[in-house]
Amino acid sequence: MSDMASPAGHPPAAPGSVSATSFQDSPYRAWGFHHVRQFLPTEQVWKGAGAPSPLPEDRREIADIAFESAAGRRMNVGQMLESNATDGFIVLHRGAVVAESYGNGMRPQDPHILMSTTKSFTGTLAGILAARGVLDVGARVTELLPALRGTGYDGATLRHLLDMRAGLDYREDYDDPQSDFAALDAAGGWRPPIRPDGPRTLLEFMRTVRSGSSHGGPFHYVSANSIVLGWALEAATGERFAELLSRCVWQPMGAEFDAYVVLDSRGMSQTEGGLAVTLRDLARFGELHRRGGDWEGHRVVPAAWIEDMRANGDVQAWNDGVFAQDLPGHHYRSQWYTHRAHPHRPFFTLGAFGQSVYVDPAAEAVIAKLSCHPAMVDAERFDEMFCAFRAVCDWCKAEGGE
Repeated sequence: MSDMASPAGHPPAAPGSVSATSFQDSPYRAWGFHHVRQFLPTEQVWKGAGAPSPLPEDRREIADIAFESAAGRRMNVGQMLESNATDGFIVLHRGAVVAESYGNGMRPQDPHILMSTTKSFTGTLAGILAARGVLDVGARVTELLPALRGTGYDGATLRHLLDMRAGLDYREDYDDPQSDFAALDAAGGWRPPIRPDGPRTLLEFMRTVRSGSSHGGPFHYVSANSIVLGWALEAATGERFAELLSRCVWQPMGAEFDAYVVLDSRGMSQTEGGLAVTLRDLARFGELHRRGGDWEGHRVVPAAWIEDMRANGDVQAWNDGVFAQDLPGHHYRSQWYTHRAHPHRPFFTLGAFGQSVYVDPAAEAVIAKLSCHPAMVDAERFDEMFCAFRAVCDWCKAEGGE
């Protein structure tokens, strides 16, 4: 597939045209999502001194692969990319690049904000550290982070955070400017304060988190959990999240470019949505998981962690949770989603405004997409995106290796 032309009207790279508190808004997100270092504090995830791991090419024409959306709309992959606010799209089959394209002025070397796809990096890093014996996922949050004693995190374990089963009185409502999520966004510096006395740092916000139901209950999506999880990794190791990701993942898998983690005003790592990476390195991360955590004969992610993530999500917790109606037949484990009702059992990440890496081991396929959807959660565009992913994976399994 050829590079897509940038749509008319996306904002120019003029100093001051995009700010930390406006980059998620239209029309700025089409430029801001791959320029976050220009207006937010970040910390480098070093790729290392070695040469990047190769991504061989086996280019195919996949734009005409057809599918039907849940709404009954017949379309093809090319049409989905044109209508789906695509910044970057790549398909790997058996580790080779089948298709790759860019839009909205994004280039292969540009790190793009991952939003909640960041959470899956945090979950994978937890699995690596647990296998090395430096992290106990059964440990209580406040054992590692005593500053959170007296908050809703009292009694919660890291496993509760990993699986989004902490019992908290918290609303992740993207449409409500007064919700807990809006306050979290403001505390991280991504939105103006929602009230004069509101928390101005992430730690201040975490100290306001309230207890709800018992820990270990239904799936309850709380972005704050993934920040607390990332801080727990830092506390357990004495290393910064960016350093851990560089040492444990980015260098071993042979990343091509440095990545960046966004920080709040006090330098705290935003490990729920603040990672920015290039499209090809996001695809490498997906390929690492497709290979069961092995990269060119070197064990990077424990195979047992990936197997557990795909097999052991609590079905009842999911069915009783907040996403069951929109994503039936799925589960959530270790900060990843698995489509357990699909015969291939693909697993994937999901980030606001259309960020995802999708892994289908049965089809030997990995798909990564970076986007700037008009809304944080655009149900129609997400549906078309994932229907296209499934169609491409079916093509890979049936014809791609012929």
